[in-house]
Amino acid sequence: MSINKESVEQIVQAVGGKENIAGATHCVTRLRFALRDEGKVDKDALESIDLVKGSFSANGQYQVVIGQGTVDKVYKEMVAMTGIGESSKQDVKDEAAKKLNPLQRAIKTLADIFIPILPAIVTAGLLMGINNILTGPGIFFDEKALVDVYPQWKDVASIINLIANTAFVFLPGLIGWSAVNRFGGSPLLGIVLGLMLVHPDLLNAWGYGSAEEIPTWNLFGLEVQKVGYQGQVLPVLLASYVLASIEKFLKRMIPDAFQLLLVAPIALLVTGLLSFIAIGPITFAIGNVITDAVVNIFGFAPILGGLIYGGLYAPLVITGMHHTFLAVDLQLIGSTGGTFLWPMVALSNIAQGSAALAMMFLLKDEKLKSLSVTSAVSAYLGVTEPAMFGVNLRYRFAFISAIIGSALAGALISVQGVKAPSIGVGGLPGFLSIFPQNWGAFFIGMAITLVVPFVLTFLLGKMRKAK
Repeated sequence: MSINKESVEQIVQAVGGKENIAGATHCVTRLRFALRDEGKVDKDALESIDLVKGSFSANGQYQVVIGQGTVDKVYKEMVAMTGIGESSKQDVKDEAAKKLNPLQRAIKTLADIFIPILPAIVTAGLLMGINNILTGPGIFFDEKALVDVYPQWKDVASIINLIANTAFVFLPGLIGWSAVNRFGGSPLLGIVLGLMLVHPDLLNAWGYGSAEEIPTWNLFGLEVQKVGYQGQVLPVLLASYVLASIEKFLKRMIPDAFQLLLVAPIALLVTGLLSFIAIGPITFAIGNVITDAVVNIFGFAPILGGLIYGGLYAPLVITGMHHTFLAVDLQLIGSTGGTFLWPMVALSNIAQGSAALAMMFLLKDEKLKSLSVTSAVSAYLGVTEPAMFGVNLRYRFAFISAIIGSALAGALISVQGVKAPSIGVGGLPGFLSIFPQNWGAFFIGMAITLVVPFVLTFLLGKMRKAK
């Protein structure tokens, strides 16, 4: 597909011209601008361009939704046309971060840490879903699993489960790599730190509660438990910050000729001691408090919890705050073996798609009708930005209808205790990452998000035209 150069030029002019662009990069579906003055953006002109499916400002960046595949070609043409030079995502993020308040910076930091490891987590979720289908009793046969009837598939299921579990068994290693890199340290040391926290010589965290005796070290007169931090998020996050800080300090203080010999050993040794003596035990306790609080809220009033989270997830996406719940999901999975939050995310994706699809029957503009269909399909497959920013937020009643459908479905599956063993792909394929025993309730929730947002959007749209 060739790109219309005139349309690219129109995009540049609509965001204030090349003089207003401090930096630019792109992700899978969007152009991401760090603009000197967002007040110069002509949003109406921008969204009237054929290539543009929507636009919004988040986390200090002005983002223009183009679409998967096409965005790369648009970006290259824009770079060639304006001569602004290709910027890395980090360059644009650093430029945009200058405009953020402390809360936004904290949210951005969590996003920067967890987004890079998300592909591994999602892949693990999909593979776990396949394993669930093979090993779940009662799916294909009464009270028997597929591997029970066809035992030749048992070892295949076992290998799939091993591959799927790897990302969670060594989750601190993934987080350590990403977090230390984000905090300005050496990513390789972050991997070593994370793996150190789940070393086989340590008592596995998942067996901590049932252990008859907890092994200990005697360090400087202190009795320190030899416990691993499998599935834990907070210990490795704080330890990564400490490691990166120590490493950067040592690099400033130690001459270049001795850095290879001294920096990494000292940084890892000091961080390791602090991790097992203080950081690990303290953050492990804090993580358990957070987990217990979230579980108790949903246990005490699951309808209310489901309504709130199911309804608020889409607005959280607009602000970028949804990234903070990745850590909560992973903490729940590590502590309780499953998360009841992520299933609501999958249903929220479907709700946005249903609202966008309804708009196709209401709109007369051919470009917007086409955008409604393609963005609905994208949302049904777990990518909601085109539907949310390209269609539903333009027509607020569509966005509100999607939120209502998502909230109702969230309340239902919360009451039914639907859980996922991992984070997976959202939208219609989301059932693959749900525990098979919860499929019935999840499919009812899926039906709600397919029907309610569509009907509400259509009826509200007709009522608006009737006025």
